[in-house]
Formats: sequence, C-alpha cells, structure tokens
Amino acid sequence: MSQTTYAGNAKSDIETSTIRAISWRLIPFLVLAYFFSYLDRVNLGFAALTMNAELKFTPLIFSWGAGIFFIGYFIFEVPSNLALEKFGASRWIARIMVTWGIISALMALVSGETSFYVLRFLLGIAEAGFFPGIILYLTYWYPAEYRARFLAAFAIAVPVSTVIGAPISGLLLGLDGVMGLKGWQWLFILEGIPSVLLGIVTWFYLTDRPEKADWLTAEQKAWLKTKLDSEIAAKQAVKHLSLGEALSSPKVITLSLIYFGFVAALYGMQFWLPQIVKAFGLTNAQTGFVTAIPYLFGTIAMILWARRSDAKRERVFHVGAPMILIAIALAISSYITDPTITMVVLTVAAIGVFCVFGVFWTLPTAWLSGTAAAGAIALINSIGNLAGFGGPYLIGWVKEATGQTSTGLLVLAILPFLAGILVFIGGHETRHEFVEQRR
Repeated sequence: MSQTTYAGNAKSDIETSTIRAISWRLIPFLVLAYFFSYLDRVNLGFAALTMNAELKFTPLIFSWGAGIFFIGYFIFEVPSNLALEKFGASRWIARIMVTWGIISALMALVSGETSFYVLRFLLGIAEAGFFPGIILYLTYWYPAEYRARFLAAFAIAVPVSTVIGAPISGLLLGLDGVMGLKGWQWLFILEGIPSVLLGIVTWFYLTDRPEKADWLTAEQKAWLKTKLDSEIAAKQAVKHLSLGEALSSPKVITLSLIYFGFVAALYGMQFWLPQIVKAFGLTNAQTGFVTAIPYLFGTIAMILWARRSDAKRERVFHVGAPMILIAIALAISSYITDPTITMVVLTVAAIGVFCVFGVFWTLPTAWLSGTAAAGAIALINSIGNLAGFGGPYLIGWVKEATGQTSTGLLVLAILPFLAGILVFIGGHETRHEFVEQRR
C-alpha cells in the first residue's frame, strides 16, 4: 500500500498500521466466506450439465429454478440486513452461512420440478442478507478512500469462485455412481458442507465493531473512530435520513435499477456460460477449465480498476463505462459462432462485469450511514438481485423460443446498457464521500 494519500499528504504510521491490521484480519476470511456463498449459489450452472437431462428439465424449468432463488432472496433481504445491524455481524453471518450450507447440500435430494423450485427458493431465503451485510460491515472498518479497493478485494470471491470452482465442479461431476449417487448430487453435497463449518467458525472469529477489536491497539481504535466519525458527521450534516426516507429516496431507487441491469448480466452469464462452453463439444472437465478463463481476467481487472477509482477519487466513469462495455460485448457475442472468438468477447464482458462489481458499492455508502445505510444497501441489493431471476429466465425463454442461447445474450445486453446510461445521468456525491479533501 502506498505511503502517500491520494490528496498528496503523508500517511501517518498509525493509519498505515491500522488499515493493514484490519485488512489482514478481515478480508481473507470474508473472501473465503463469500467464495462458498457464491459457489453454492451458482454451482447449479454446472450441475445442469448432467442434472437437466437426468431429471428431464427443459431450459425454462432450469431458468425458473435458477431464478426463484432470488425471489426468496428479495423478500428477506432488508429484514436480514436490519437484523445484522441489531444482533451483530458475527452471530447473523454465522446463522446465514450454516443455513445456506445445509440447504445447498440438500439440493442433492432434488427429484423433480417441485423439489427443485422449493429448495432453490429456500436457499434464497437462507442466504438473504449475506452480501449487503458484509458491504455494510466493511463500512464500519474502512474510511471512504479505502473502500473501493477493499470492496473489490472482498468481491474477488465472485470471479475466484468460478476460476477455482468451475474446474472443481466439472471434476466432481465425474463422481457419477460413487456410493450410488449421481455426480451432480456429489457436487451439491461437497460444496455445501464447507459453508456449514465456516459458519460455525464465523461466530467466534468475526468482530462486530472496531471498539470490540482486541486485536487493534487503543491508538489504532482511536484513529479509526475519529476518521469514521468525521465521515458520518459530514453525511449527516448534509441530511440525516431516516430508514423510511432512505428506502424511498430517488437516489436509492435509481441505484437499485442500475444494479438490476448489472446483476442481469452477471447471472445471465454465470448460469448459462457452462452450457455455452459445453456446446463447443468439450467434456465436463474441459468445460470447467474453459469457463474459468473469463473470470480469471475479470479478477485481475477488478482489483486494478478499483485501485484506479480510489486513486482518481472518481466513481461515475468507473461504474458507467464498464457497464456499457458489458452491453457491447454481450451484443457482439450473439453474432459470433467461432468458439475462440466467442470466449474472447465473453472475457471482455466478464472484465466489464467485475470492474463494475469492484466499484459500484462506493456509490450508496458515500452518503448513507447507520440504519438508513443498512436498509438502503439491502434494498438496492434485493431489487438488483431480482435480475438474478430475470437474466437467466430471459435467456432460457429466448433459447426455448429460438433454440439459440446467443440470441438471449443479445436481448440481455439491453439491461446493462440502460444501467450504464443511468449511472452517467445520476452522478455521484463525491464531495460527501471524500471528506478530507475539503479541509
């Protein structure tokens, strides 16, 4: 980490040591937790390579099952995040992880359309609140000028879950017949159990607030409290929003729509990319490794782009431009039939997706705090994640109608394009986010 601030002032030793201590303590653990969260959510895309045929699931049935997760997620997202604010991160995140791990493993019991829908719906309920809860939690620890890079560091679990999880998932399908179970059943079981175990560890490991951190010195706690309090005071000096005002704020609604367009692209690719790659004529194991390629590049791009956003103290271009890039890449991919070129273009789309992911959450956290932030972040995430239903369903519907997954990607491209336009129209509260540059 650089020893100078982006405003040009020398960092104190206490600032450097505090941020370093927080980062080593929290980020690796949270990345691991989110890794399994995301893996348990999207491993369905790999299970589908064999499960769909064995259970006679049509593209539309698969789309409903993939998407109904987000209906349960949407309903319980705001209550779950408010519960985290009330009960503390360690207890609530632990509860979320244990329940989603159990239900994810129970996906091995799917025997038909009804059980498929029910378990996916319950998985969404169980996981509701995890991601926005962590976003909120990180605002308790990181000042504004550090948030993009460390939000990106946390979110790195998303592409990494595919870089690592895709090959593993492809190989797990090879366990077909072991102990009388199908390969896709082993996939759900072996990828669900770690979440339960990690959830138990979470209860004891996570520290709810900086003032409770016995792993920070008194001086480090004092520096962090002063820094964060000044940012909160600056936000509230502009306007102190109640929970109701935050949830009905035009800015929050706009950010929700922006996130909707982003999430549609994210999950549209995530659930259908394995089947697109499989159609190239590859084995399940080969499909896993090839699917990981776009996410590997996306991982690198996300970290570099977030650092650039922090360094430039700029958010709008760093969210809007990659959103437009996603739309262009998805649209182009629908006209290409060559497997190699298709993967290059989809890699560009993945780079755009993860560049957005690394910076987007700096937009609402720049001007929200406390319970208003907890509710608003959850609302943005829950409305946005309805696109987790809409994106995969849209592709499935178009594929069933036309026989082409690529046509679905063309239609899907409209959503991130509109979201990108909204980013540039909506702007950002930069003066509220970076308090110190006015001093």
